[in-house]
Amino acid sequence: MIRFLVFTTGCLMFAAAASAQVPPSFGACAACHTTDGSRSLGPSVKGVYGRKAGSLAGFAYSRAMRNSSILWDEKALDAFIAEPQKAIPGNTMPFGGVSDPKQRAEIVDYLKTLK
Repeated sequence: MIRFLVFTTGCLMFAAAASAQVPPSFGACAACHTTDGSRSLGPSVKGVYGRKAGSLAGFAYSRAMRNSSILWDEKALDAFIAEPQKAIPGNTMPFGGVSDPKQRAEIVDYLKTLK
């Protein structure tokens, strides 16, 4: 009986930790982007960290995004999330950006976990 309680408690703690990974600030992204590889209005952000901008197969990116030489690292993601049109002029993502640096850092940290 004690082993069962320890196992159950451990699973509950793991489940809570897993669900706590998604920062509330990601809600703005989740309106158009999935995290599981499925299609939506925007490309899936699964595996975005380390990927070349505009390179996910099966998504119709803007010419500006496809022709950019950006590799999605912390700096590039932060700049894009802050001001998408300034980071990649001519991209077609209709989003004004996230001005709060702490929220952007939370989003970038979360994106790095989506493999």
